[in-house]
Amino acid sequence: MKRRENGPDWDRVFEFASAQDGHFSVAQAQAAGISRPNLQAHLKRGRVLRVHRGVYRLVRYPPGEHEDLTAIWLQSDQEGVFSHETALALHGLSDVLPARVHITLPPSWRRRELLDGLVVHFDEMPEADRAWHGAVPITSVRRTLQDCAKAGLSPEHLQQAVAQALRRGLVARSELADVERTLQPFGGIQP
Repeated sequence: MKRRENGPDWDRVFEFASAQDGHFSVAQAQAAGISRPNLQAHLKRGRVLRVHRGVYRLVRYPPGEHEDLTAIWLQSDQEGVFSHETALALHGLSDVLPARVHITLPPSWRRRELLDGLVVHFDEMPEADRAWHGAVPITSVRRTLQDCAKAGLSPEHLQQAVAQALRRGLVARSELADVERTLQPFGGIQP
């Protein structure tokens, strides 16, 4: 679709979507000059799909490995960071298979219309505690292990995750004092 002067800029929407597994938010569409009625017209023509409230997907964009997480992240107004067991799985640490998606939002986040079935945590998330997995932000390995220790992940899974992170050089043992205290009654951090 060609852009008219001061009209919709679908190239800009494509730029947003390319970095987000083919997804874009209503706010991003509006930033590209696409009105809600224009977006609805493209929805009716089958050019875009409505994935969740406020989140759309370009129909012809190839599927991404974790596009479900991208849609959730967009629905959180790009403020959420995937954390706890979800981040553990995305980092490839331990054999934990989370039953539900964990996301951490800032304490000031007021919108409460996220998808059902999420485990929502509220906490500050400084840049040093963030990493990226494809199109979505996740907690750093250090922060992930700390969050899992505080949340009561089984000692066996936590020990396994810590051992794998240390072996792969993803974290230094000196960064895991809180995790080590949590694991002390269970034999501590295993090499």
